[in-house]
Amino acid sequence: MGNESSLCDIIFLCDKRLYIITRLKEQIEMPRRDDMEHKALQFIINTGNNGVLQSDLWRQLGASSREGSRIALKLENKGLIRRERELFDGRWTYRLYPKRKPASIRSIIDCPCLMCPEDPRCGSWSTPSPTDCEKLTEWILCLMHSDVNPSGDS
Repeated sequence: MGNESSLCDIIFLCDKRLYIITRLKEQIEMPRRDDMEHKALQFIINTGNNGVLQSDLWRQLGASSREGSRIALKLENKGLIRRERELFDGRWTYRLYPKRKPASIRSIIDCPCLMCPEDPRCGSWSTPSPTDCEKLTEWILCLMHSDVNPSGDS
């Protein structure tokens, strides 16, 4: 298993609002917003399944190849990306892929709240309440135990 996905998103609907709960499977450091690592991570995540060449990353960031390489290594060590060696234009480089992908609407398609007849009366301070809903609790527990991909991808 190693450094497989360290975060698990659970999405649910409550009081007509969409909530995302991120559960840490292991403690990791997330880059700060104004940080070059954060910018790099966002760029890598936005490439999706295609990944991005490490050289394209550092060019996008306006960094040197040395800085780009160090950023990629830091993100890999934190378990946020994976690096795969690739021969590109006759030179060895790395393609960077995100380990965590943004959640999609497909991840909540089976949520019992979406078709619940109690929805108009349901609220955190009323009866029925999402905190006491057996169907919602059962759905969340099933998600947690089934290793469902939070992005909704197969």
